[in-house]
Amino acid sequence: STKKKAIDKLREIEDQIARRVYLPEKSIPKFSRVAEQWIKYKRANLRESTYSVYKGHTKNHFGELDSLKVNRITTAKIEEFIAKRQMQGMNILTLRKILVTLGQILAYAVRHRYIDYNPLRDAERPRGKGNTEEKKIKILTPTQIKALLDAVEDQKYKTLIQLAVMSGARQGEMLGLKWSDLDWENKQIYIQRSFNKGCFYSTKTKTSKRRIDLGPTMMTELKRWRLACPKNRLQLVFPNESGNPMNYSNAVNRYFKPALEKAGLPSIRWHDLRHTFASLLIHQGENIKYIQSQLGHSSPTVTLNVYAHLMNPVNQASACRLENTIFSATGSKMVAGV
Repeated sequence: STKKKAIDKLREIEDQIARRVYLPEKSIPKFSRVAEQWIKYKRANLRESTYSVYKGHTKNHFGELDSLKVNRITTAKIEEFIAKRQMQGMNILTLRKILVTLGQILAYAVRHRYIDYNPLRDAERPRGKGNTEEKKIKILTPTQIKALLDAVEDQKYKTLIQLAVMSGARQGEMLGLKWSDLDWENKQIYIQRSFNKGCFYSTKTKTSKRRIDLGPTMMTELKRWRLACPKNRLQLVFPNESGNPMNYSNAVNRYFKPALEKAGLPSIRWHDLRHTFASLLIHQGENIKYIQSQLGHSSPTVTLNVYAHLMNPVNQASACRLENTIFSATGSKMVAGV
């Protein structure tokens, strides 16, 4: 509109040409096109569940950005995008996941030189506003666990549920377990794959590929089930009637939920059996690094973020041990509760 603005624009274009990132305005795609290209590129390396999440994000949450050329999406526009959803009360965790997807799409645009930089990097992220209610972790007590197992009559499903509690393995890891993954001598199961959405996958991360310790009672139950387990070509520990991987929904709806009801227990998710495993290890004072390795978390920090609220806030025994260490030379000894 003015000579000065024209000169500034010319300098900007010359700078982009020098850095080999210049695209004529007509060649710059809309955000919706970039998102489509990105998810097509990502598809081959994604699990079905992850792909569904990304697809849902691009389809349902970027409406006001879709019609914009990708170079028109600024930091201010993204902060407006965030503020609007916080005003609508969107769950903070959901919003953060959507922003991760948005950041990946914009990073793809940078790599393909549609834009100079990723504007999300400079945007102020949401900090605890909006609906922050999360699903509460539900766990079973040892008495409730026994009641649950007593309520399951079918040997296969009883062994499956017991192993879920005693190993903390994820549902897909259980369904993908093969007899060759059992180390009978060292009393361990070796997690190296999972079965989800009709496909086998290798473990999601390096730490997910792990060995889980089992007690002698659990190993005995697995030996009993091995004798009764129908032979199947995949050598699955928990096959369905035709020898293929078990349907997760059938296991939950036909056996797990009815057993909870029969035992008079509160309704919980299958994943809460994993939480129960973790909580019992914490309660008996196991090292957090060991718990992390058994759960297959990427780091102890992840384990602490999930289960820190289960840690005992009062530990007089620890305080007394510290005083005994320091003052042992005096001959006095501290006892918890005294």
